[in-house]
Amino acid sequence: MKKKKGQGKRFLQTLLTYVVLVVFAFPFVWMLLASFKTQAQILSTGQMFVFKPTFHNYVAVFKEYDFLKFIGNSFLVAFGSTLLSLILGLPAAYAIARHHLHKLGLLILVARIIPGITFLIPWFILFSKIHLVDTYTALILSHMLVGLPFIIWIMISFFEALPTEIEESALIDGCTHHQVFLRIIMPLSGPGVITSSLLSFIFSWNNFMFSIILAGDKTKTLPIAVFNFMSYSEINWGALMAAACIITLPVLIIALVSQRYVVSGLAAGAVKG
Repeated sequence: MKKKKGQGKRFLQTLLTYVVLVVFAFPFVWMLLASFKTQAQILSTGQMFVFKPTFHNYVAVFKEYDFLKFIGNSFLVAFGSTLLSLILGLPAAYAIARHHLHKLGLLILVARIIPGITFLIPWFILFSKIHLVDTYTALILSHMLVGLPFIIWIMISFFEALPTEIEESALIDGCTHHQVFLRIIMPLSGPGVITSSLLSFIFSWNNFMFSIILAGDKTKTLPIAVFNFMSYSEINWGALMAAACIITLPVLIIALVSQRYVVSGLAAGAVKG
């Protein structure tokens, strides 16, 4: 009797897993298939899975819309904001963790919770005054508004979990505080650094709100470039889906390559926090 109950429970869990998988995977499958269809095939319900594929959409994306430029802009902004957030955020998180500055940590969390649109108009006014609108500097700094608090908040729990005896031993052996942080603390916190930097990069890569106000023709990023496929009269669904696949692919590759570190980092952070 117990064996039958156990089998029924496993069957129900498996069925539920497949249902959730289908629900979440279907939009991505539809997007991928639509990127190889013509406009007529996309709008035809009878050609959802059976159709003659075409690469015209991808050719149009790169040849007619200069998507390589937008990819370069997005990568530069995402990489720059993540790198600067790590340079500033890791020492800040370490100081908060070691000196038990919990009020400061709470203040940083509040800054992370506040909607980004609250800062959008002040950012725009400030950057307009100093002539930084439509520059990589403005986009990188605005993306750090979310990436920096996020990295600090994740890394605090990692640094708090590391025993202070390790640092004390290194100091006794002649290391300076900077050497302890760079040579001992940072390698031990590798999964947390990878997790926080990857999530910060993904946020910046997909960010739309800051870019639509602060970016211009020179610094337009991928989420903004998608508007090129929309007009008052129609939407170029094929090119739009091809562009969406191109936007998703780099983040997907990074996530697959580093998934082991991300899973261990999130699990460790949840337990240690």
